[in-house]
Amino acid sequence: MEEYNTSSTDFTFMGLFNRKETSGLLFAIISIIFFTALMANGVMIFLIRTDSHLHTPMYFLLSHLSFIDMMYISTIVPKMLVDYLLDQRTITFVGCTAQHFLYLTLVGAEFFLLGLMAYDRYVAICNPLRYPILMSRRVCWMIIAGSWFGGSLDGFLLTPITMSFPFCNSREINHFFCEAPAVLKLACADTALYETVMYVCCVLMLLIPFSVVIASYAQILTTVHRMSSVEGRKKAFATCSSHMTVVTLFYGAAMYTYMLPHSYHRPEQDKVFSVFYTILTPMLNPLIYSLRNKDVTGAMKRVLDRFKRTQRVSGDAF
Repeated sequence: MEEYNTSSTDFTFMGLFNRKETSGLLFAIISIIFFTALMANGVMIFLIRTDSHLHTPMYFLLSHLSFIDMMYISTIVPKMLVDYLLDQRTITFVGCTAQHFLYLTLVGAEFFLLGLMAYDRYVAICNPLRYPILMSRRVCWMIIAGSWFGGSLDGFLLTPITMSFPFCNSREINHFFCEAPAVLKLACADTALYETVMYVCCVLMLLIPFSVVIASYAQILTTVHRMSSVEGRKKAFATCSSHMTVVTLFYGAAMYTYMLPHSYHRPEQDKVFSVFYTILTPMLNPLIYSLRNKDVTGAMKRVLDRFKRTQRVSGDAF
């Protein structure tokens, strides 16, 4: 068995790269996903901030979703990739606590934001005349503040309790980051009460936003079904189905991790489901929600045209 030089306060990840025959390929895939997520979300934020055509409530919320996704994936993946390159798997107690807090805060903020973004789409399609009032700039900032407050509350509430338990001699986390269920398996104390409290918190943070998403898209599809334009219906159904696919992956994988009884969990399955909402979703969100949108592609063309004109002017000057 491989030995690691760890102090009494260090944890060791078993990680995703524990099979030598597939570790190199897996490292390459996750690296591509990570850099694609950073680039796609970075491009979205840049376009939304610089193009006046995208200064609308929907894109304002999407820019914050992209920011959360960039932060979210960066709390987990860089550590994994560096550990693979340096052939180490350890993380300090402080590092694990920080990762746990950031992860809970950011994933909580995204849970709430995705739910409220579905409400934005419902208002835009089902109540278009009242949209400027129902989705004013003040309301948008309240949505952002509420999402961050909900995520931060989850992080500040659960992280100190999770990391205050006494841990046994074995500090080997059978996961690729400091996720609460995996860390709690190392605790030497009875965690049943705390796990019940965490379960209730997760039900509120997952089921309420997911219910808002389902209700909003149900109303949207009902409204779209009544449209007279066949082409308009097809376009709306295609957009809604792609959005619902990403949302279902995100919420569904999180529900499996935090709401399914322990008897149904297997370490390898837990890692796979965690990959869906910690690594894949930050890459899929900008591709599904934004970069397939005509407004965004139009903004991209305008930016490229401005860049080409600038290059021509600079070339003529010389």
